Amino acid sequence: MLLSELLDTRPDLKFIFTGGKGGVGKTTAAVGLAYRFASEGKKTLVASLNPVHSLTSVFGRDLTDGKIKEIEANLYAVEVETSDVVERYRQNISQRVRDFLKWADIPVKADPFIEIASTNPAFEESAMFDKMTDIMLTEGAEYDVLVFDTAAVANAIRLIGLSKIYGLWLSRMIESRKEALSLRKKLAFRKEKVAEEVKKDPMMADLLAMNEKFKKVKKLLIDPERTAFFFITLPLALPIAVVKRFIRMVQAYEIPIGGVIVNQVLQKEVVKANAEDEYLQNKYREQFGYMGTIKRDLGELVRAFIPLYPQEVASMDAVARVSHDLFHYVPAFWEEINV
Repeated sequence: MLLSELLDTRPDLKFIFTGGKGGVGKTTAAVGLAYRFASEGKKTLVASLNPVHSLTSVFGRDLTDGKIKEIEANLYAVEVETSDVVERYRQNISQRVRDFLKWADIPVKADPFIEIASTNPAFEESAMFDKMTDIMLTEGAEYDVLVFDTAAVANAIRLIGLSKIYGLWLSRMIESRKEALSLRKKLAFRKEKVAEEVKKDPMMADLLAMNEKFKKVKKLLIDPERTAFFFITLPLALPIAVVKRFIRMVQAYEIPIGGVIVNQVLQKEVVKANAEDEYLQNKYREQFGYMGTIKRDLGELVRAFIPLYPQEVASMDAVARVSHDLFHYVPAFWEEINV
């Protein structure tokens, strides 16, 4: 099933993610998809959550201020600045820790706890995931389609997996709050009264709001009618291996897979026209072999191909060409491959 056929079967698709190994063309695929939706009259936002942004160079517009900007009719873009998001996330975490220690009457300095909370290896990825949820639920609510160019797909998958124990953790936090209220012996609460006081507590209210937000996003992320993850690969061994690993991860958490997009495919006619170019001939033979691997291992999930262009994608004309090729280009040798 090619890309156009897939989209025909999912008319309510709103959240699209492009993921894969670094340097495989996630941004190229993201802008090509976004351009297609915009050209169909759908108000579309393409958001880069990648630490190394490319949308500014692709669109020829300065998007480094982190604000959503209109590129052309129905097409909008934003580059989320990692450092700003992480700093705001750090401030939020710091305030939560301080509030908790103050509420619990724990006579210790908050700084060591804040340092531990904000320097764990996944802190930056968690901050970007939190920003992604904000875009999905609030900032991007007015758009018909949201396309995320993201390096955080694996992290999103891990966080969705963690959600299985998140509810248990939250329940334990509520019970701990009840116990603390009882131990304080300030009032002889009935069971119902304790529950009311728990809900009034600022820290607990924050946790409950976080849980509600997370549940909403998780519901969207695993909805095959609304969400699709597209994995981008090159016809090379390592990117193919990374995509295969990602697919196993998303299948484990029932995240809907849109399919695989193969980027930088050598065109047979170009290779034939340059028969004297030994490097090009060798590269073509190498690609042919890896395309066989892709067809054998991922064939049912391959949705589209993007040819190798003579210049980088850095103009609206180039974006339009990518968008066209995503829905129309199939390598001439694809059908020749027997697996």
